[in-house]
Amino acid sequence: MRDVNNLRGFHIIRTMQSIKSYFIPGSQGSTYLNLYVLEKEKERLLKEDERLHMRRDFIKKRLEEIDSEVNKLQNVETTDKDNGHNNSSSSILSQKDEEKKDWKKMPFDY
Repeated sequence: MRDVNNLRGFHIIRTMQSIKSYFIPGSQGSTYLNLYVLEKEKERLLKEDERLHMRRDFIKKRLEEIDSEVNKLQNVETTDKDNGHNNSSSSILSQKDEEKKDWKKMPFDY
């Protein structure tokens, strides 16, 4: 289920509460309110920045793992071709299909 945080570009829009708090006539209470709102926004942004760094690190690590797996598979494929082994996927699939065709059948009466 999609919520407000998942909508593209929606997190950039300022809320009415944040806009309204900046336009309260100057009094000592509004100064403290503005400080509080700004501090909460700063905390939220710092947490979001930390999550983005963690996500970026995870993505980089996963891309490196994928590259290493691709290189390993390409090396195995080239060594098999050099050695004359022909492990075609069609022969493997045809063997599996033959195994599936040999079903045991028995009559079943109600």
